[in-house]
Amino acid sequence: MFIMGNLIIGIASVLDMLLTILWWLILIRALISWVSADPFNPIVRFLYQTTEPILDPIRHYMPMMAIDLSPIIAFFLIIFLRSFLIQSLYELGMRLKVS
Repeated sequence: MFIMGNLIIGIASVLDMLLTILWWLILIRALISWVSADPFNPIVRFLYQTTEPILDPIRHYMPMMAIDLSPIIAFFLIIFLRSFLIQSLYELGMRLKVS
């Protein structure tokens, strides 16, 4: 069963890394939104294309406000996923390695 445990730990590690990268992309996008960045800049376009699929559904369920709070909600969701899902996968993998 140690192979299955290692597989689950590997999946948890990859998911943790992806969520960390997503957290940083959302943070950079939020910081860029405070300045008038060129929307045709490839970096700005990349940030919008990678974070919009996460932020748009959150905006859909939130009321219209003066400021966009969707990055904050996304941060809370990422923190929840990292503390619940990733931690549960790590612990499951460790238990499978021991048994």
